[in-house]
Amino acid sequence: MRPPNFWMLCYAALLSLPSALAEGKDPAAGRHEGQIVISVSSDPKTFNDVVASETSSTAVTNLLFEGLTTSDPVTLQVVPQLAERWEVSDDGLQWVFHLRRNVKFFDGKPLTAEDVVFTFNDIIYNPKIPSSARDIFTVEGKMFKVEALDAFTVRFTLPVKFAPFLRGMSQPIFPKHRLQSAVREGKFAFTWGINTPPREIIGTGPFYLAEYRPGEKLVFKRNPLYWKKSPDGEPLPYLSKVVFMIIQDQDAALLKFIDGELDYIAVRGTDFPLLKPQERKKNFKIYDAGPDFGSNFLAFNVNPRANPETKKPFLDPIKRSWFSNVNFRRAVAHAVDKAKIIEIASNGFGYPQHGPMSPSSGFFYNPHVSHYAYDLAAARALLNKEGFSDRTGDGILEDAQGHPVEFNLITNSAGTSGGGREQMAGMIRADLEQLGLKVNFQTLEFNTLVSKLTSTFEWDAVILGLTGGVEPHFGQNVWVSSGQLHMWNPRQESPATSWEKRLDEIFTQGVQELDEHKRKLLYDEYQQIAAAEVPVIYTVLGADLYAVRQKFGNLKPTAYGGAFHNLEEIYLLRDK
Repeated sequence: MRPPNFWMLCYAALLSLPSALAEGKDPAAGRHEGQIVISVSSDPKTFNDVVASETSSTAVTNLLFEGLTTSDPVTLQVVPQLAERWEVSDDGLQWVFHLRRNVKFFDGKPLTAEDVVFTFNDIIYNPKIPSSARDIFTVEGKMFKVEALDAFTVRFTLPVKFAPFLRGMSQPIFPKHRLQSAVREGKFAFTWGINTPPREIIGTGPFYLAEYRPGEKLVFKRNPLYWKKSPDGEPLPYLSKVVFMIIQDQDAALLKFIDGELDYIAVRGTDFPLLKPQERKKNFKIYDAGPDFGSNFLAFNVNPRANPETKKPFLDPIKRSWFSNVNFRRAVAHAVDKAKIIEIASNGFGYPQHGPMSPSSGFFYNPHVSHYAYDLAAARALLNKEGFSDRTGDGILEDAQGHPVEFNLITNSAGTSGGGREQMAGMIRADLEQLGLKVNFQTLEFNTLVSKLTSTFEWDAVILGLTGGVEPHFGQNVWVSSGQLHMWNPRQESPATSWEKRLDEIFTQGVQELDEHKRKLLYDEYQQIAAAEVPVIYTVLGADLYAVRQKFGNLKPTAYGGAFHNLEEIYLLRDK
């Protein structure tokens, strides 16, 4: 959510540092200076990690906030972060975390158990705050009991067993002393919006936000109070500055990278022939980390509700009757030529996706789900079976009641992945029109598109992407019927279909099953249902290609963590 005068309040902010940062001596100064400059495709929508639901915002907040645990980007195992250790009871219902005693927020205040309790009890479990995390930390409608045992010890008591608990403890922890009043006054959802002076955004991360110029750049500076040290005991991070240049068009970002203005770029397959011959001359290296964890998909709106103010349905009921028909969706799935998308849009760098998890996810990935081969004849047969035919001979199908099948398809305008989606959308649109479906295609600014999906609900069809991971349960806010990101029909009071009811059951059972092999059977079924019912029609997974200037040490790219998962450890190489 955002205040009505959101855009009017946006301004460039170059303000003084928090007092603890301004007055404290930076112990790392002079050892490893330098900066890294990368591009992002759009402005953040918020600096409030709790209400952020898009990567343009989380790319920023990931530098500012940390959780009790994190996942090692190489091994994918859970490792300590703000907590130095933990114990669990024999029945798996009580977890005790011991916090590090050297962690401070940007303003110099120490992190304590009260901040952890506040984060969960006052923010995540607050029904007045729209938080996707609440879906993840609620099992069978029950919340965790979170209490401080002393200043640096926190106990979580679970109502039932919660298999992904440790991985879930990567949830960012927020400062009680900074946010308590906003929560009490009911203003938290509007707190730390992009109009907030950077000095007021307080986390524990390796870098703090020093400057934000909308449409231009974000500047992060080294946090001299950061708790983490190198294996040799040196203070981290090494870099003094991280700069995010806001460049909506990736072709423009590509040129800036080639010209040396950027140190990193995510490489599209179509960029590879241009970049590869220039590696040595331009002093960069291209890394291929394998299949992406994220996804690109086509989804149809089936929301049956109406705008409470205007009483007008969010979606035309006629269109809803089409989109709710599983054979209509399967027909569209057969019209997605994944091989051609990979060949043309990705220059051969990509992987067909058939279900909600990536092969890079490892153990829980299920390759044995329904596949929809590119087959326009099969698509036509499915449509004909459901009463769709060209009764007027104008090349456009009509439904059984004679309504011509016409709908709007949206995606985000060109950016880091938007440009690829535009081309993908054009290819899919052409095939759908061969079937006799009239598709009106439009690109939108990313945050505008997100608002349609999560706030106004007025859309027909969308091509979009979601980030992924190794733990299926953390997709719950997409797949359970009441989920905030169950975009085709979000926030249901009760499941609208039998298959959505079964998905609710699977996620409830799976989260309590501690036997990994039994959990896998459940999540295999979830992936099979998702592929069979096609509420989202998967297209292709990108190849994780990164081009990085060869002037940094400790660079260890992975598919899970990206090129800079260990940003605090990366340093600038000195010229000999």
